[in-house]
Amino acid sequence: MTRLADVNDIPKILPLLMDYRTFYGVKTQDVDEAERFLHERLSKSESIVFVTFHEGEAVGFIQLYPSFSTVSLKRQWHLNDLFVKEEYRRKGYASELMESAKEYFKGRAKGFTLITEKTNVNAKAFYKANGWQTDEYDFYTFFY
Repeated sequence: MTRLADVNDIPKILPLLMDYRTFYGVKTQDVDEAERFLHERLSKSESIVFVTFHEGEAVGFIQLYPSFSTVSLKRQWHLNDLFVKEEYRRKGYASELMESAKEYFKGRAKGFTLITEKTNVNAKAFYKANGWQTDEYDFYTFFY
């Protein structure tokens, strides 16, 4: 079962968020800081999170952040985080999360964007299998 999350789901999502950050190489983590971050995003409607369950246990989540397109004059969403616990991967949970997000935003947004590492072949294959396409734009970043 997959559903839209709210602030009451933070205790279920937080362990997944910590695992997700570990997966991406974050060595030192402050659980309280991560909880505050997630609480702020959800309570201020700054992100949309879906959570998926297996026998009552939260096993994955997807988090999207809003953006806007001046050209289309519509909102679009950036898929920033998608994570499923290792033992539940390749069992349809990530696709279910993706479909829930697509269905939720249908008619409410222009579409979605996402970025994945060039070397992440599994993620690239997953996104392609779920209808995502690479675009003709070069994406640039600037970080402090």
